[in-house]
Amino acid sequence: MTGDAVTFVDTNVLVYAHDASDPGKQQRARAVLEELWATGQGVLSTQVLQEFYVVVTGRQRISMTPAEAREIVSLYSTWQVVPVDVPMILAATRLHETRAISFWDALIVEAARLAGAVRVVTEDLTAGDDFDGVRIEDPFEADVGASGSQAGR
Repeated sequence: MTGDAVTFVDTNVLVYAHDASDPGKQQRARAVLEELWATGQGVLSTQVLQEFYVVVTGRQRISMTPAEAREIVSLYSTWQVVPVDVPMILAATRLHETRAISFWDALIVEAARLAGAVRVVTEDLTAGDDFDGVRIEDPFEADVGASGSQAGR
């Protein structure tokens, strides 16, 4: 990743940073987030913060208290946060139809575009895809060989 480009962070990157069950992905997620903290180029959306809270306080993979999750959401609220609104939802529905990606992923791409991001770091979309100048990067691609597959795909 280059230091001057705004980077949109998807929920899975935040979750892996706090998930000790996969040390390789945890280390990579933390490295990505540390770089974005250092450069000030990280951006997320209210969708990402909501999904993070639900995932980490749920019964899946990791269990975090609501207070711990709330503290992390509060920390990331100091980044640029794109609020999800009706025009963004409508734009995501069009992207969902034209590019055959899930509505939720389309909402991520639209939030990234609105924020001026040049890339989205996620494992939920295809690395290398480009959505009108917003490139998809999978920070966990190097970890595929170790486990044989990627979670969430």
